[in-house]
Amino acid sequence: MLKRIVQAFFIIFGGVVGIFLIPELFVLLSLQDIPLITNAYTSAAIGAIIFFLISIWGTDYVVNWVKWIEDSLLKAPVPDLLFGSLGLVFGLIIAYLIVNVIPLDNIPYRILSTIIPVFLAFFLGYLGFQVGFKKKDELSLFSISARMQKKKGAADEEHEVQDKKLKILDTSVIIDGRIADICQTGFLEGIIVIPQFVLEELQHIADSSDVLKRNRGRRGLDILNRIQKELDIKVEIYEGDFEDIQEVDSKLVKLAKLTSGVVVTNDFNLNKVCELQKVAVLNINDLANAVKPVVLPGEEMNVQVIKDGKEHNQGVAYLDDGTMIVVEEGRNYIGKHIDVLVTSVLQTAAGRMIFAKPKLLEKAL
Repeated sequence: MLKRIVQAFFIIFGGVVGIFLIPELFVLLSLQDIPLITNAYTSAAIGAIIFFLISIWGTDYVVNWVKWIEDSLLKAPVPDLLFGSLGLVFGLIIAYLIVNVIPLDNIPYRILSTIIPVFLAFFLGYLGFQVGFKKKDELSLFSISARMQKKKGAADEEHEVQDKKLKILDTSVIIDGRIADICQTGFLEGIIVIPQFVLEELQHIADSSDVLKRNRGRRGLDILNRIQKELDIKVEIYEGDFEDIQEVDSKLVKLAKLTSGVVVTNDFNLNKVCELQKVAVLNINDLANAVKPVVLPGEEMNVQVIKDGKEHNQGVAYLDDGTMIVVEEGRNYIGKHIDVLVTSVLQTAAGRMIFAKPKLLEKAL
């Protein structure tokens, strides 16, 4: 059926082309004085016959091309088709405006004045489709940004909404789980954005054959469900992707740049990359370290020595928040609760470490 439709299109198109172009060809060949062959019906018949002969050779190619386009359109995501179609319409509008602005009647050959509009429509339509299709990621960001910029009635409320930046979550901070508690306390304002490529990575981790990775991935999915269903905070899923970028961290940085958003992470390396790229970043580990209780040298505390330290006669204890305490001469107190005196505090990017010594030893000295 499709093959016959293509052949009929060839014949009809050939007849139309013959009406417009065959007389011009006769003029170039100085045959315009012969009335029989310069008749419009004769021109249409000649064009139809020529294109019918072409269709015998070219129909199969056209049919295969149409089927390939059909399969590609069925497999393409809806956003790709939407933005590609918008670009196509925009290109055709520009072609129409150009044709109406340029005086084509002044072109010496009528054949050129006929072909130029068709060429412009094809070229600009194709160009518009490609631009809309390949720039869909940047264009789709307007939908998220527009929701941030909606007016809520009063000027002060509008100003407050505009000041809240998008918070873009990475995979590590979702798996960590503390982000849900932070959102629940209300310290994290604005709109939470979860990119689709982060969800895909999280799902890949959840489907891993490694038990530890699988549990971490499923925990991350549970955290997302909690944030989206239980907490009073707006969550958006960014459907776009950056196909020219392979690494998820690089995609996050690109997305943050395009939206002027903030990357939320606990990955030390991603934190450094964001700082180098001049992208705002919130590190959950930095927040955890900032809210830990301040301990000064000379203070007393009661701890339970858990295990040996790396150095000779050292013992190791932990506070409730996970801060490690290295107890000098504490090996003999393993498994016991003892009073210690803080000697020094070491703050690193990985956290805080406290050095102390037993109070009983201090008294003995």
